[in-house]
Amino acid sequence: MRSYLFFFLLLLSQQTLGQKAAPRGQNSAAGHYATVRGVKLYYETYGAGAPLLLVHGNGGSSKDFEKNIPYFAKRYRVIALDSRAHGRSVDAGDSLSFEMMADDCAALLTHLRLDSAYVLGWSDGGITALVLALRHPGKVKRLAATGANMWPDSTALTQELWQQMRRGYREGHGQTFSDAKRKNDWKVFLLDWNEPHVPLSALAGIKAPAFIIAGDRDVIRAEHTVAIYQSLPHAWLWIVPNSGHGTLQEHADEFNQKVHQFFRAPTVLPPVH
Repeated sequence: MRSYLFFFLLLLSQQTLGQKAAPRGQNSAAGHYATVRGVKLYYETYGAGAPLLLVHGNGGSSKDFEKNIPYFAKRYRVIALDSRAHGRSVDAGDSLSFEMMADDCAALLTHLRLDSAYVLGWSDGGITALVLALRHPGKVKRLAATGANMWPDSTALTQELWQQMRRGYREGHGQTFSDAKRKNDWKVFLLDWNEPHVPLSALAGIKAPAFIIAGDRDVIRAEHTVAIYQSLPHAWLWIVPNSGHGTLQEHADEFNQKVHQFFRAPTVLPPVH
């Protein structure tokens, strides 16, 4: 009897360890699909409490929040989304836009019977978070956006990144991609080549408090990040020292704590101009 009990506990322990080891973005125990707006969206859920929607960047997936989900899952009901045409989400369309992806987020929250959520977006996810707050203001309690830009050119992006994107466009433009993955990759690339186009004046329409973040060595120009912050009615700004574009990964502990602090702050004062 004792040997049987030992074997059972060992097996249970191995199963538990296996669940913990499952990578974010590929965790079948936490993964779900929702068909919204004609697109099959994949998302994973963790924890309990106030809902928190996580939106990744271009070419990424919910796996990009590996260093953030454990912290937030202790405090929120985390919904880590694979955006359309990314990760495990399926999208047969021939184009992408931030408006599409923002509408997807709103539709997913409605599908989950959530009136609103906190939103944390990185890079393209940060853009999506801001566009979501513009198009669906009632869906966003507060948002944190790190490494977001409002238009695609060298006044918003560093010269190095802009030149890299120009080379990528010249190499791909005019090609016909028959392979499904390469076709999808090109569609995802064109999203950042062509978009977004959000005038700073439009940001005045965002009523949700916003936390605007970027690294001091980000691929987004610091002056562009500051301009976004200054254009928002209720915002915090954090330029992360000694950080590139991956603020939430490079400085995960501090990042998680500061974003949580922002979400729970009793008030958010308007920026000083």
